[in-house]
Amino acid sequence: MTDYAVVNPATGQTVATYDTFTDAQAQDAIAAAAAAFGTWSRTSVADRAAVVRRIADGHRARRDELAAIIVREMGKPIAAALGEVDFAADIIEFYADHAEQVTADRPIDILGEGSAVVRRAPLGVLLGIMPWNFPAYQVARFAAPNLVLGNTILLKHAPQCPESAALLERIYEEAGLPDGAYVNVYLTNEQAAATIADPRVQGVSVTGSERAGAAVAEVAGRHLKKVALELGGSDPFILLSTDDLDATVQAAVDARLDNNGQSCNGAKRFIVVDDLYDDFVSRFTAAMAAVAASDPTSEDTILGPLSSEAAAARLQQQIDTAVAQGATVLAGGTREGTFFAPTVLADVTPEMDVYREELFGPAAVVYRVTDEDAAVRLANDTSFGLGSYVFTTDAAQAQRVADAIQAGMVYVNLVLADSPELPFGGVKRSGTSRELGLLAADEFVNKKLVRIGA
Repeated sequence: MTDYAVVNPATGQTVATYDTFTDAQAQDAIAAAAAAFGTWSRTSVADRAAVVRRIADGHRARRDELAAIIVREMGKPIAAALGEVDFAADIIEFYADHAEQVTADRPIDILGEGSAVVRRAPLGVLLGIMPWNFPAYQVARFAAPNLVLGNTILLKHAPQCPESAALLERIYEEAGLPDGAYVNVYLTNEQAAATIADPRVQGVSVTGSERAGAAVAEVAGRHLKKVALELGGSDPFILLSTDDLDATVQAAVDARLDNNGQSCNGAKRFIVVDDLYDDFVSRFTAAMAAVAASDPTSEDTILGPLSSEAAAARLQQQIDTAVAQGATVLAGGTREGTFFAPTVLADVTPEMDVYREELFGPAAVVYRVTDEDAAVRLANDTSFGLGSYVFTTDAAQAQRVADAIQAGMVYVNLVLADSPELPFGGVKRSGTSRELGLLAADEFVNKKLVRIGA
């Protein structure tokens, strides 16, 4: 049986297929991870950090190979794929650098005599369920902090990313992890549910759609397992004032087209005050229309294909429905196979489906608002709460808006500024957890109180 396949979205060609695990193989993987936990969790922090650092080195050594696979699997332009591998290596190295910090005891000032600390102990075997849009980066931000902590990893990648999944497993193994500390598993959804239910597995992290997150959380809750969710987003890009409109427009285009428009935290709703709206929309529409979707293997390509024919058809259906309901297409709105033209929609109202949906592709919606308060109300009128972007020349206004926005992240006057030390995550239906930064090491750890008398 083969649910796992590399289908090049630029050509439609099936490049390779991989056999899904049998139930016996799934059980063997859990057993290996459970056995490895006994060894890995007792390995010194310094030794764990050294191995994790070698994983970063392995990413850099295999940079070209891994990036080429990412292009084949999901259509990311090659320059962006190389950047993703670099970022994954930086993330992994960050946790190696901060291993002592994330594992250290936290002393408590107690009211009585003696002492107390919170000791950070690993939980055990964790299952990571990863998406296709960032095949290396997503794995790095889940696996690296948890390996430093002493947990062991079962990694179920997206069915369209089996080749990168296999290479990543080799990179992790070659770094010197004990057998079973990181195991790539080609599981069905049913096998993944059984893995979550297994008493040897202590937690699960999923990055993906609301539907996938709800399904995983339901199984995890039924079995009282810790679950971390990083789901979708419909991030607002709020323009209140600027002293360089061309630069702001370019930031808007970059934030919408990054990763072929397939980033959970990509800007998707562009909310602009009255006095800037017409000029912004004119320039933004022209800049979007000037970008042509093209061959992702070319170093000059900015926008490649969507990840699959199904993804392109889904976005087309959303655009067509929006138009039928009264939205206006200012640019794009069409596709050739998986290659989707950069699209700008206007005249969207709360009664339309697209007002509530996430557009996962190179499509933007522009909104006109009267003032700051109206901008914040519109920004918050969504079930999502992942990231947000605010452009203003008023520092006090930036702080007010940042405080008022219901999201896990607010970026002021910049985009594409993710970094290993900055926590990533959302609220509402965008998720329940944080990855990256030091907060990532709080998700799957036993914060054990040790209280000692005088």
